[in-house]
Amino acid sequence: MAWSDLTGQAEAIETMRAAAADDGMTHSWLITGPPGSGRSILAYAFAAALIARPGDEAATEVQVQAQTHPDLGVLSTDRVTITIDEVRQLVASSQFSPSVGRYRVMVIEDADRMTERTSNVLLKALEEPPPRTVWILCAPSEADLIPTIRSRVRAVRLRVPAVDEVAELIARRDGVSLPEATTAAREAQSHIGMAHRLATNEQARERRRRTLELALGIRSVSGAVLAATELVAVATDDAKSFTEENDAEERDRALRSLGIEPGGAVPPGLRSQLKSLDDDQKRRATRSLRDGIDRILVDLMSLYRDILLLQLGVATEPVNLAIYSSLTTAAALSTPSRTLETLDAIATARERIEGNVAPALALEAMLVSAVRDPAVREPVPAPKERS
Repeated sequence: MAWSDLTGQAEAIETMRAAAADDGMTHSWLITGPPGSGRSILAYAFAAALIARPGDEAATEVQVQAQTHPDLGVLSTDRVTITIDEVRQLVASSQFSPSVGRYRVMVIEDADRMTERTSNVLLKALEEPPPRTVWILCAPSEADLIPTIRSRVRAVRLRVPAVDEVAELIARRDGVSLPEATTAAREAQSHIGMAHRLATNEQARERRRRTLELALGIRSVSGAVLAATELVAVATDDAKSFTEENDAEERDRALRSLGIEPGGAVPPGLRSQLKSLDDDQKRRATRSLRDGIDRILVDLMSLYRDILLLQLGVATEPVNLAIYSSLTTAAALSTPSRTLETLDAIATARERIEGNVAPALALEAMLVSAVRDPAVREPVPAPKERS
């Protein structure tokens, strides 16, 4: 069943299924692919296939998907980076023999978030793994890892699935209609996780609608500054919706594990443990906000990509088909060269935010390039037939 949660990745699935059935397999793997392509889904499906003994596949899969199997080690993070202590702990646990399964499997979901020093700790484990231990790393691309790690893993590359493939998966798995799933998949640009969210979460759809509305309404520099402020607020609300509920549940579990009743006073000797949890949650909130702003920038890239294609007369279905009339209006207010400048500005803003520039400043600089004068209208060419 785990393999069925992947779409458009038949070649990768065949490779890893064959490897799981062969005792002479590689012991270090790297799954790469664009965001939303299903890297972690494939990693856990592969892990379940490696661990399960004949006749125990269903129970093993349930435990692996819940990340509770005794022969599975997992390292993922919602923070900006993976710490060296986390990797050291995972490396230490990788030295044990499997307790009930065929292999002991160690999964690092966000291997691209390791610094070079942290990566070198992992490198030693990859060079001489125990005979029944398998490492599975996930990252957007091979270039996100240091060369010495890349040379010690077998890479499996995932492709961007087609919109109709993602729509079929979302409709089947989440119980939404196929038209709704198709709209979500198209607007998510085949990102499976985001397509799921757009198809099932009204607030996510409203966030995206408001993002495009703000960008299309910019007519002055002051308007760009105001729009940047509101976009940061939209991203902040979106990030809170991701983290607040999880943070509260995590804190309640921590209090229960320490024997403290909800609402009870925390003894001085235990406060340091809760402070460590609070610090982790703050770092996670920082990462979640950054991810929320990046989602906004990706949506804006889709918007100006659609506008550019209309300006060039390219006959292709736009990502933002639901606002087609607004796209044609925006296309007439500018030229292809100006739209390209805006797309470049969005790419620059993403780089600046990743480099810890204040999001509001980066968005302001980007949105100034999106100012359009409604008094200046350009003819929009008729769509060209694709050969």
